[in-house]
Amino acid sequence: MAPRLNIFQGRQLDSLRSTPSTTLPASARCFSTTSPSFNWLVPKHREKRKSQKGRPRMPTGGSSRGTTVIWGDYGLRMKDHDRRVSADQLKIGYETIQKRLRGMKYKFYPRVAANIGVYTSGNEQRMGKGKGKFDYWAARVAVNRIIFELKGDLHEKVAREAFRLAAAKMPGLYEFVKKGDPPIVGLTKLQNGVTLESLKRARREVPLNSEKKNPPSSPEGSAPSQ
Repeated sequence: MAPRLNIFQGRQLDSLRSTPSTTLPASARCFSTTSPSFNWLVPKHREKRKSQKGRPRMPTGGSSRGTTVIWGDYGLRMKDHDRRVSADQLKIGYETIQKRLRGMKYKFYPRVAANIGVYTSGNEQRMGKGKGKFDYWAARVAVNRIIFELKGDLHEKVAREAFRLAAAKMPGLYEFVKKGDPPIVGLTKLQNGVTLESLKRARREVPLNSEKKNPPSSPEGSAPSQ
């Protein structure tokens, strides 16, 4: 019987092992200073609890947040009624803008995020039995809320046309706004002399003294009329 040869022992085995590299290529980075990519159509994590149907919050304290163009030059604002817009509908509107502005230099800013889970039950199912299974992601869009913004070397007519095509494929009525347009508080635009202070003032002045005033007395010495 031939003797067994142990060639993978001792120094021979050490020479065959791969040694870790102590030098990294110039393109490799041990850390990153850039922020991770943000997907505004699909959240990073699932919901821990199922979201209720709910309704968009209507600001009643004089807030105009989200009603003006901030980052871009032009914007698309919902004007008819608050509603829930699905992620697929927002994606269709975004792709429509991309198709219209193909080859142009611009930057797109979404002002809403589809972070609300919608759960549905199957057909012909009895009442109750929980909220059902996850169906799609959606965004709660309040009335007079900016949803899209554009910035770049774009003419106003081109941006208006792109927003018109996108609004035609999404639920609701929308309007085209520009940077510098007046904000909206509730349903009232702050323009033509309308200010936030005038909206907060009392519509009817209530007198502090609620006592009835005495009727004026007739002058002395005057004869009563017959």
